[in-house]
Amino acid sequence: MKVLKFGGTSVGSPENMRAVMEIITDREQKIVVLSAMSGTTNALVEIAGLLWKKNRDTAGMSIGKLESGYKQVVNELFNFDENKIEGLKIIDASFNTIKSFTSGKFTQTGENSILAQGELISTQLFALMMKENGHDVKLLPALDFMKIDEDKSADTQFIRQNTAKVIAETGQATYYITQGYICLNAEGEIDNLQRGGSDYTASLIGAAIDAEEIQIWTDIDGFHNNDPRYVENTRKIEQISFNEAAELAYFGAKILHPQTVFPARVHNIPVRLKNTMNPSDSGTLITSESSGAGIKAVAAKDGITAIKIRSDRMLMAYGFLKRIFEVFEAYKTPIDMISTSEVAVSLTVDNTEHLKKILDELDKYGSVEINENMSIICIVGDILGEEKGFASKVFNALDGIPIRMISYGGSRYNISVLVPNSHKESTLRALSKNLLNNGH
Repeated sequence: MKVLKFGGTSVGSPENMRAVMEIITDREQKIVVLSAMSGTTNALVEIAGLLWKKNRDTAGMSIGKLESGYKQVVNELFNFDENKIEGLKIIDASFNTIKSFTSGKFTQTGENSILAQGELISTQLFALMMKENGHDVKLLPALDFMKIDEDKSADTQFIRQNTAKVIAETGQATYYITQGYICLNAEGEIDNLQRGGSDYTASLIGAAIDAEEIQIWTDIDGFHNNDPRYVENTRKIEQISFNEAAELAYFGAKILHPQTVFPARVHNIPVRLKNTMNPSDSGTLITSESSGAGIKAVAAKDGITAIKIRSDRMLMAYGFLKRIFEVFEAYKTPIDMISTSEVAVSLTVDNTEHLKKILDELDKYGSVEINENMSIICIVGDILGEEKGFASKVFNALDGIPIRMISYGGSRYNISVLVPNSHKESTLRALSKNLLNNGH
């Protein structure tokens, strides 16, 4: 059995939903994971934000606007009156849930419940549309088998056990439809896998059922060897390894949620990236095998802050780095890059929620400098398989670019450089021209 995930754009209109139905209805049994219709999650986040601020009147208007839009979707999606009536019942149920949180004290549980409605609506409407068109389809409620633990990590044992249980209890069907993104937390309350989490849902389900293949369908043909938003004439990557894909996803390739690769890699399940708008294209295949040595692609991650701690106490001292890292651990702030010398350590973070407190703590250990509005440029491939002189090729390609930090040797699959965000585009173009041989 395959697991197919379709993102918000893919189900963003009645027309697109019908196109997805055409893609999946090949009479082969599969599980289909759907995101909320495009724009819905952003609208729900905005509504939750208004409720946190107790701006209930504006929230009410936003809710009404979104509800009206969904009623129009129902009118366009279904051909028969009985299905339009059923579709409106689905809309009413979800929006009654949303409206129930507009009075009284607003909580995190309320926000999570509101954010879940996008996926609950899209999957119910989609399944009803498929039934109207004569297809053998059943819903698998993701809240019955998707769960995270106290550390917000996927509870893979629970997911594996309960996915099989829910499928058995639901009964045989050719097509199973389920929600991406949403889950229960360790307290049994509605929660989510964060933005882009539908990819992760698909991978977790694929691992739980030992799927034949996991397919992630978006509006792009697959991984490109550079960011087509900034660089012309990029090329699609036909095949890439799990490790290479993980580096690209983590360091900015938006087509894939960074955590998607890991469950598939553990169970050695191929992942294929496909384009809903161009279903005949083969996409990008991600497997345990690399397609060979050398550079595969470049990606950029924005919103980076660089922190430098300088202290003469580092010289010939042990335990200093441990104390530095403990500060970031205390505030649950991951570090992306790190570079050290005898008297200084430089590192980067992308989560600045607790930055002021972190800087105050670090100030006890030495002088602290920060650089904001930075970008990490990640050069990905089987780098250790590359011929000698690889590093010099990268630095020659970046001649004239103000590089703030370099990370090389931590992984055989990437070399990363930190540059000011204002130089991101010129860095991507220089790498494309001098390393990837993209035409201009």
